[in-house]
Amino acid sequence: MASSTTVSSTTTTAAGDEGLLLTDEQRELLRQNSMDLLSSSPKSATSSTLLPEHQIKVSTGTKAPAVGLAVRHVRRTHSGKVVRVKKDGAGGKGTWGKLLDTDGASCIDRKDPNYDSGEEPYQLVGTTITTPFDEYKKFVVAIIEEYFSTGAVEVAASDLQDLGYLEYHHYFVKRLISMAMDRHDKEKEMASVLLSALYADVISPDQIRQGFLMLLESADDLALDILDAVDVLALFIARAVVDDILPPAFLTRAKKTLRDSSKGLEAILTAEKSYLSAPHHAEIVERRWGGTTHITVEEVKKKIGDLLSEYIESGDTIEACRCIRELGVAFFHHEVVKRALIVAMENQAAETLIFNLLKEAADEGLITSNQFNKGFGRLAESLDDLSLDIPSAKERFQLMIPKATTEGWLDPTSLKSLGMVGQQTDENDEELRHFKEEAVAIIHEYFLSDDIPELIRSLEDLSAPKFNPIFLKKLITLAMDRKNHEKEMASVLLSALHTELFSTEDIVNGFVLLLESAEDTALDVLDASNEIALFLARAVIDDILVPLNLDDISAKLPPNCSGSETVHMAHSLISARHAGERILRCWGGGTGWAVEDAKDKIIKLLEEYETGGVVSEACQCIRDIGMPFFNHEVVKKALVMAMEKKNDRMLDLLQESFSEGLITINQMTKGFSRVANELDDLELDIPNAGEKFRSYVEFARKNKWLSASFVYAPTS
Repeated sequence: MASSTTVSSTTTTAAGDEGLLLTDEQRELLRQNSMDLLSSSPKSATSSTLLPEHQIKVSTGTKAPAVGLAVRHVRRTHSGKVVRVKKDGAGGKGTWGKLLDTDGASCIDRKDPNYDSGEEPYQLVGTTITTPFDEYKKFVVAIIEEYFSTGAVEVAASDLQDLGYLEYHHYFVKRLISMAMDRHDKEKEMASVLLSALYADVISPDQIRQGFLMLLESADDLALDILDAVDVLALFIARAVVDDILPPAFLTRAKKTLRDSSKGLEAILTAEKSYLSAPHHAEIVERRWGGTTHITVEEVKKKIGDLLSEYIESGDTIEACRCIRELGVAFFHHEVVKRALIVAMENQAAETLIFNLLKEAADEGLITSNQFNKGFGRLAESLDDLSLDIPSAKERFQLMIPKATTEGWLDPTSLKSLGMVGQQTDENDEELRHFKEEAVAIIHEYFLSDDIPELIRSLEDLSAPKFNPIFLKKLITLAMDRKNHEKEMASVLLSALHTELFSTEDIVNGFVLLLESAEDTALDVLDASNEIALFLARAVIDDILVPLNLDDISAKLPPNCSGSETVHMAHSLISARHAGERILRCWGGGTGWAVEDAKDKIIKLLEEYETGGVVSEACQCIRDIGMPFFNHEVVKKALVMAMEKKNDRMLDLLQESFSEGLITINQMTKGFSRVANELDDLELDIPNAGEKFRSYVEFARKNKWLSASFVYAPTS
């Protein structure tokens, strides 16, 4: 009983029996300790230190009962063992715990009717936050892996389009090539083919360029895992240039952003020197990986022509559709539409078969409405040329449009863009139609004969200078679809025309017309943008245009026209190191020297003639230079040398050259005009330059070297 009694009851009992049990000193000590206990906080330090834990002994020597705080903190079990009691009365093993126990360590019973899940302890679990780009990267790898397994270009293109995130497509380019680099030639070839298929339709040209730039920047890391990374990457770049998905100007721009010692720069230099500068480099690059899946545009066109011919003979629509599908060029099905319609125009008896084939292809979804629209649009653009071979082409085409619209192949909204062709201004303008027909015939004749004077005479006979820009557009468009030899001829002809017939404004307006239709031209000439950029740059190098004219051309283009990027590309080509020499050789340099080389040769031949040479030999040397559009430089340097040497024999050379037709009146006029413009500077070195030049002008007018447009007004 005494061992489990509370402090208050113990004190009362002690007070009642104080005379028998406690001394005065003990009673006073007990009172003080009781007061301290009542005034202390339950959470204060344990009071076991106030009294010893051993039993309190009375003066008689007998054991006193446990009293005071000792009773609270010491408990005896039935076995007599002393047990330490929990603080604040929570009890120990076998007890119920303290009243209103709020200790967080208490157990929560889920079977308790009052169970609340909110009382359950919880902890925050960390997780990785994914961004759209992370999701894109994950799906892209799956698309590429599937493509390498199946080779299905259309499926890969569809999956990438469905994935969305167009702003991340540059990563697809980088990932596709980096994965292919570590695989066999088959996968490398497949990667190049897929990029060509996705170009423009799915992945924009800017994203293609950005993807390749990222590859070049990471070339050092790629080289750690792929021993021949530099050569493989160089070949991918060269292949992209050959496939016209990267412009050559990209290489120049990329070199400016890469470190001198980087593997990326090494890859670009390898692409330039080992692949792109080699003879017949296009064929070499295209076949480097075996060409297991790649066929050229020319081969595709031939296959389309063959399958259409076989279809006309057999009439088997199902087989023809299977052949179209096996071509594996869904992005090029507009060519099937165009060529099928041309076959129908050429052979009226085959028209029903052709329409049955197109209907079957449309019903199967083999040829999409977009490809139908492109095919009809391309045919509409080429009707003028087709009319030369098929006189009724335009009338036949007009009859085909309603049929295509009724069948649902042709979108009615595209009729406006086609202009119904027969309603166009060209059809009503007989003069323009006649000029176009004649211009095409003249250009074809020039490509066969290489006779510039004859072409100029033919143009003069047409007497239609207002159509000069249209002639320039036709010339370059026809040249772009031919070999480098014809492109070089076109550039040389432009220089001659600028001197003889065309004004700078004609040249500018002609390029504007060409750039406005560049997107349509690109359907037939895959690298049209790059080709036009080279023609523009060549015009600047040949002094036909000045760089400021390129800005004029850009200003005249419609807003958001893709031609603006082509003009920008031309600017880049011109600003590159050694641009003059490289651009002069862009088509193989079959007719000309670099400008500086030509000037040096002109000076040497004039010096040899001045020291006792023969006029006929000097004329032959001028002819051998092969740059008739640059003969004004011969005139200029001959006049300056005559002033310096005080030797008028140079006039005899000019007279002979003019008499032979070697130097034309326009070249003479241009040469005299250039000397007149530089006369102030010449007089600093040649005091009597003005006086001598006046005499030369009088001599030239007397011999009818100069055109009526030449005006010279001496200041004194």
